[in-house]
Amino acid sequence: MRLDKFLKVSRLIKRRTLAKEVSDQGRITVNGTVAKASSTVKEGDELAIRFGQKRITAKVEKLQDSSKKEDAAGMFTIIKEEKLSEE
Repeated sequence: MRLDKFLKVSRLIKRRTLAKEVSDQGRITVNGTVAKASSTVKEGDELAIRFGQKRITAKVEKLQDSSKKEDAAGMFTIIKEEKLSEE
């Protein structure tokens, strides 16, 4: 599944266009490698997403083409959430 679609369906990022913009800016890594919106995501992959002054690391648990709001949280597990220092 494409990275931008996974981020939207899992509701880590609300809109697919926003997910594409964030990944094109180099703010998302998959298993430690900077990822583009078209990168393929598999179960077990580790995503690190930088939102402003916060970085979220999540593990992909399952892939679905669509999901209800209640089911979306089961698509990933938050491993850690850290605040980045201002430089």
